Amino acid sequence: MDYLHFKALHLIFMVCWFAGLFYVVRLFIYHKEADKQEESVKQILQPQYTLMSKRLLSIITWPAAILTTIFGVSMLVENPIYLHQDWMHVKLSFLVLLWLYTYSCQVICNQMKVGQITITEGKLRIWNEVATLLLFSIIFMAVLKNSISWIFATLSLVGLAVLLMILIKLYKKYKN
Repeated sequence: MDYLHFKALHLIFMVCWFAGLFYVVRLFIYHKEADKQEESVKQILQPQYTLMSKRLLSIITWPAAILTTIFGVSMLVENPIYLHQDWMHVKLSFLVLLWLYTYSCQVICNQMKVGQITITEGKLRIWNEVATLLLFSIIFMAVLKNSISWIFATLSLVGLAVLLMILIKLYKKYKN
């Protein structure tokens, strides 16, 4: 395979990885929301959300993360010059954060299995947006490379984070 094949597969599995991350945290939120339901409903919903989360992580999210990484490394093997560029160092740093985020989702899923999610519903809503911030950061680094100003990138990321927090607060008010 050549570089473009690796790149296409890398992008396909990256989309699957993020799709899994976006959905699994929603399942965590639904699981926490089920705590407020009457016991008969809670006994139905929470085991279902736990099963869905477990399957999503083990069948889609983790395999997609591994394949994304394999094809990303393959691209770097084909073009090792990227390893000497600053934008790639920043992108790889964000990827380490993405792997840690994925692992943290697995930890929350493991807590679900034993019925002890320690994080609140509100914090899960905020946690759900971390994947969005990572996605924006990684894509902008990969596409714009050295043409993006670090000041502009930082301000944009902070602005996006603030916008997401405002939207979360508005949703909370709307929901109440």
